[in-house]
Amino acid sequence: MLLPIHHSRLFRHFSKPLFLNFFKTPSFFFTNPSFSVAAALKFDGDGTYGEKIETFSHPSDDTVFGLMSSLSFFGPRRFLGDNKFKDVILSLDSAQVDRIVDYLITENPGCAVEFFYLLKDKYGFRVSKPCVFGVFHVLAGMRRLRELRKLMNELVHNEGSDSAPSLCELLWMFKDWDSNGLVWDMLTFTYSRSEMVHDALFVLSNMKKLNIRASILTYNSLLYNLRHFDIMWGIYNEISDGKVHPSEQTDSIITDGLWRQFLFQEAVEFLREAERKDTRTNVVSFNILMSGFSKLGYVDISKCFFCLMFKCGLLPDAYSYNILIHGLCVAGSIEEALDFAKDMENHGVESDLVTHNIIVKGFRLLGNMSGAGEILQRMLHKGLNPDIVTYNILVCGHCQVGNVDEGLKLHEEMLSQGMRLSNVSYSLLLSSLCKSGRVAEGLRLFYRLDNVILKPDHMIYTILVHGLCKQGEVRRAIQLYQQMCMKGLSPKAFAQRAILLTLCEKVTITEARLFFDRLVNHEFVDDIILYNMMIYRYAKVGDIQEARKLYMQLVEKQISPSLVTFNSLIYGFCKAGILADARMWLGIIKVRGLIPNAITYTTLMNAFCEEGNTEAMFELLVDMEARDVLPTHVTYTVIMKGLYKQKKLELSVRLLKQMFSKGVPTDEIAYNTVIQSYCEAGILKIAILLHNQMFRHNLKPTYVTYNILIDGICKYGNLRNADELLSSLQDQDFQLSKVAYTTLIKAHCAKGDVHKAIVLFSKMMDIGWSINEVQKIHLCFSIIRFLEIILKERKCYWHWQLSAGCKVKGFLILTYRC
Repeated sequence: MLLPIHHSRLFRHFSKPLFLNFFKTPSFFFTNPSFSVAAALKFDGDGTYGEKIETFSHPSDDTVFGLMSSLSFFGPRRFLGDNKFKDVILSLDSAQVDRIVDYLITENPGCAVEFFYLLKDKYGFRVSKPCVFGVFHVLAGMRRLRELRKLMNELVHNEGSDSAPSLCELLWMFKDWDSNGLVWDMLTFTYSRSEMVHDALFVLSNMKKLNIRASILTYNSLLYNLRHFDIMWGIYNEISDGKVHPSEQTDSIITDGLWRQFLFQEAVEFLREAERKDTRTNVVSFNILMSGFSKLGYVDISKCFFCLMFKCGLLPDAYSYNILIHGLCVAGSIEEALDFAKDMENHGVESDLVTHNIIVKGFRLLGNMSGAGEILQRMLHKGLNPDIVTYNILVCGHCQVGNVDEGLKLHEEMLSQGMRLSNVSYSLLLSSLCKSGRVAEGLRLFYRLDNVILKPDHMIYTILVHGLCKQGEVRRAIQLYQQMCMKGLSPKAFAQRAILLTLCEKVTITEARLFFDRLVNHEFVDDIILYNMMIYRYAKVGDIQEARKLYMQLVEKQISPSLVTFNSLIYGFCKAGILADARMWLGIIKVRGLIPNAITYTTLMNAFCEEGNTEAMFELLVDMEARDVLPTHVTYTVIMKGLYKQKKLELSVRLLKQMFSKGVPTDEIAYNTVIQSYCEAGILKIAILLHNQMFRHNLKPTYVTYNILIDGICKYGNLRNADELLSSLQDQDFQLSKVAYTTLIKAHCAKGDVHKAIVLFSKMMDIGWSINEVQKIHLCFSIIRFLEIILKERKCYWHWQLSAGCKVKGFLILTYRC
């Protein structure tokens, strides 16, 4: 026993003769009429004494001495079942309890510990801190370290942060105890494990003053908590001075700390230095570096460290192999990962469930769920049952490849085994059901699991709300949204936006406004995107005044408008034809410190172009270039329209070339605009050249392109060329629009080729195109004009009239006589 021979008593004790008198009859002090209960105090769990239950007189000093003498001789267990003993204990005040504990620490340390637990656990007393530390020293001397650690944890937890100075002051009172160094070390360790690092460092500094060395376990705990900071080197240097022998864990913590501080090269050098000294190189340090480089995507470097482990005489463990296999799976090298799994077993390292889960996840990342199924069968053959991680990977994988039915099947299998998916997996499962249009099935699954297995979060509710909105079931979406709010889940903006957007697009703007007002007025939502939705919708329907009011409302609420807000307002004013005000909003954007984008300028330029004010359009283009705002292909298309109105066709072609030189992706609309310009100008040769140029730039002409070309050829070219173009497109199975056919029919009728017009009309009917009544009448009159010429040549007269009741349908009754 490591108790001191000479111990400075905290309290004064009584003389031995009185002690012997009390021991003659151990139960005497229980029946002594001079004794009565003074104050039965109960100790609360929060570290304070409770209210007094009964009030009596305090026991005498003789009684207290008799009590501690009996406890020292017989031990506390002797009196556990005696109610009178309990009454005596409950009568003691704090000072008397401390006196007894202090006496027992000196006379019978084992009894002191028992009495301490009796007071603490059975009667709820809180012994003073000096006596508590005395018990700590007794436990340390008896090497009952597990009990010491538990009691020390309770003390530190109750005292809390910044309590080290007061506890250290008490510990100085025990500096002559043989076990004092161990208690200091345990206190430092306890503060460190409780993440009260500043307190731990304070205790450590006091230990240095007493020339007490902390254990390597304590140093390692401190290093672990300080591994993110440079201060860890100060702790490591204290270890490296030779007085404390580092452990393998020490080097592992330093390696991990260097890595977490992004000192990758230093971490490698530290490991190499340990290797050169042939001391303390261990698998854990290698694993740390391998894991770090794998996470950064440098799997090849990880493989180098893996090989270096063998060179250092170390055998990789399962964790080492799993690190490499995981890195290779993430990199998509699934075959190499499988080779390492085989090598793992060849070296006698058993592949575990984690290994198989990693490979299953690798196949999932590649979208190869059949390969994942093979690994699953291999697991079952080895006697490894899939765990919740395996099922989560498989369910997510099948949902991602669109096989939601297999995901549901696996989910049912999990439920039968008492497992449940994570919320992330449930979110993916419900999302897959919603994306495939099976929203009702997703809702059934949701309500089946809600409050039983699944605890829905914002993401799950949002997925279902969005799914309902996508199907137009906005009423049910609102009900689900309200249910989410009633459960105390703060609604996410995505759900609110989905509902508002659906109300705007598929219901009425009035109902959308009601929902919007409820959000901003009752739920105090200040989401600029919601404002932007409403402002754009009002702008689109032409209610520019309401859009302006909403803008003023968000300004009053001090919500910063975004560029989308101003673009929507500009669009609304342009659509209403109030271009002066639209141009004014461009200036407000600049005043607000925002930079107009290509959409801003293009919207304004298109409005001025449609009005015929090409001068204002080109002024905006100059301003756009001055602000380094890059034009988009839509911007160039608008400019081409303006150039066409100014009859500057060559500039349009030059603009197309400029788009390619600047790397701006062009589209069919831009080409159609320029082709139409040349067709309407009658310059068919260049229009056809532009058409051919589209193929060279991997653009496919659309039916609009051919409508423009056929119309231009019919007006200014040879009708035979239009027929040949039509025939060529039919051979290529290109589906022309009805406009192209009616244009050709009209042209042939105008040229007098009724036979050709009727053939085209038949082809048009065979394709399935229908013509309107005006087109029917136009065709009939063309036939009549053709017949009139024939009859005149034969010197016949003719008569025609619309059939009765068929005026709208355009049926004709023709009669002639020679």
